[in-house]
Amino acid sequence: MKKVIAIDFDGTLTTKDTFVEFIRFAKGTRAFVLGFLCYAPLLVLMKLHLYPNDKAKQKVFAYFFKDMKIEDFDALCQAFAASSRYLLRPQGVEAIRQANSEGVEILIISASIDNWVQPFFPDVKVVGTQVEVKDGRLTGRFLTKNCYGQEKVNRLLSLYPHRQDYCLVAYGDSRGDKELLSFADESHFKPFRT
Repeated sequence: MKKVIAIDFDGTLTTKDTFVEFIRFAKGTRAFVLGFLCYAPLLVLMKLHLYPNDKAKQKVFAYFFKDMKIEDFDALCQAFAASSRYLLRPQGVEAIRQANSEGVEILIISASIDNWVQPFFPDVKVVGTQVEVKDGRLTGRFLTKNCYGQEKVNRLLSLYPHRQDYCLVAYGDSRGDKELLSFADESHFKPFRT
């Protein structure tokens, strides 16, 4: 039977949340702090589960990147991945390398924006939150639902609909991975940590 490996990115393959790290990289620490101060009340409500995670994330993303040319955004994503390899967990990178060498289908499935996840693993399929682009510029909105929770299972099934045809192995580290881990034949919570 075919095997599909679905791996979360932030916290599972990385040591930090890349949404925060990417904004700091792209805009600098001063702009990062000012932006997050502007949205502090909203972020507190989100942490208290009084405001939806995906809406808060989209508002913060729009604050920093709305109207940016997609070419400039993608160049930042490439530069971020190239200079931030230190964020990757070596055991996770090795697990992907090993699975690739065995011909196993691998899917990195993340709530992060796929534009900056993909450059970390150019030879692996990435399913993440996608950004909306109009006239070559970011609108500040997301084209897809935030790839979190049940949405991870939905997106996996859109790529691999015949669940009986494959063995699913899932790796995750947070509440956002709970549904994916429960859906898998074999699940690993907080792997790749030494």
